[in-house]
Amino acid sequence: MLKERVTAQPRYRNEFDATMQLIRGKWKIMILFELAEVKVSRFADLQHHIQAVSHKTLASQLKELEQDELIERHDFKTAQPHVEYRLTAKGQSLIPILDAICTWGDQHVDPALIERSLCDE
Repeated sequence: MLKERVTAQPRYRNEFDATMQLIRGKWKIMILFELAEVKVSRFADLQHHIQAVSHKTLASQLKELEQDELIERHDFKTAQPHVEYRLTAKGQSLIPILDAICTWGDQHVDPALIERSLCDE
């Protein structure tokens, strides 16, 4: 008996669209930059660093980054909640690209129009 080959429907229009969709989200780039800088971070530390993000939004963005395999979540399964996040190799491979975008913005956008510079952190 022959099995039918099931092909997945395309999720992205092209490679550029795929990359942009993975980092799309108001806080994802800040999360990625913070994890690149500190290596491992707890939820509360990420929320403290980002400041303006709500608990619900941060949780959602972290879950999406985890589903896209850009970060990994480690739950220590202790009585006191203890969860840490870190970049995966795939997430780390995005950092040079984000650095290049950051540098371009630094060089071509009026600093008065930028609320917070990530390049300098």
